[in-house]
Amino acid sequence: MADLFEFLIGTGMREGETLGLHWDDVHLAEGVLYVRCTLSAIDNNRLVLTAPKTRSSRGWVAISPRVAAALRHRARTTPPTRGDPDDPFAGLVFCRPDGRPLGPHHVLDRLHQLSEEAGVPRITVHDLRHLAATITISAGVPLTVVSKTLRHSTLSTTANIYSHLTRQAAREAVDTIDRTLTGAQTTGPETSRPAWLRPPRDHIRQLREALGALRSLAPSAFCAAANRPQTGRATTLRPPWPRTHERPSSHG
Repeated sequence: MADLFEFLIGTGMREGETLGLHWDDVHLAEGVLYVRCTLSAIDNNRLVLTAPKTRSSRGWVAISPRVAAALRHRARTTPPTRGDPDDPFAGLVFCRPDGRPLGPHHVLDRLHQLSEEAGVPRITVHDLRHLAATITISAGVPLTVVSKTLRHSTLSTTANIYSHLTRQAAREAVDTIDRTLTGAQTTGPETSRPAWLRPPRDHIRQLREALGALRSLAPSAFCAAANRPQTGRATTLRPPWPRTHERPSSHG
């Protein structure tokens, strides 16, 4: 069942959706597949095909190169069969050698057996879906993309299930801000910093230098304004030099 487990991890699909997948819904050339049904076990014995879990569960799923390789290997080892209108289980991708569907309990027993042989803790088949989500979220994939990939009904569902991972992502985000600001504060001269990283004192210093330049250009105007008695009315200080933004005269 290596191809099956590779498929489960690589797509993040639910176990029932995977076991109910038909070859007619797989489009390797386009790199997508379509989920339209799920395999369920009634009384842990009778297998039936039903509609997906939610409305958002029915839809397209992207196929990665690893998943495509697993599907091609599956097609070589278990040649696809044509769909039979009278047999809903005909044409399943993952099935027994005789074409009959795989029971969820059979897949779980095999996973436990492989886990014991590998010396790793036992997990459920659904944990492989959580593994796919953990890999993508830890790699920095936006939560909205992860939610669409897992085909959750709402974004809040993804956030609630993987809140421990989103907290870790939030910590990494603020640490990135801290490293950026600290690095900008300790490396290079102040004039080489971007304007949005300069501390407020730089802007105050620039303002003082500009005011000093104005005083040096028109000292008499500033002195006259300072010695003029206050009359209670606002006065306008006109510079002694011509304004460059005045409207030009009509004669050029």
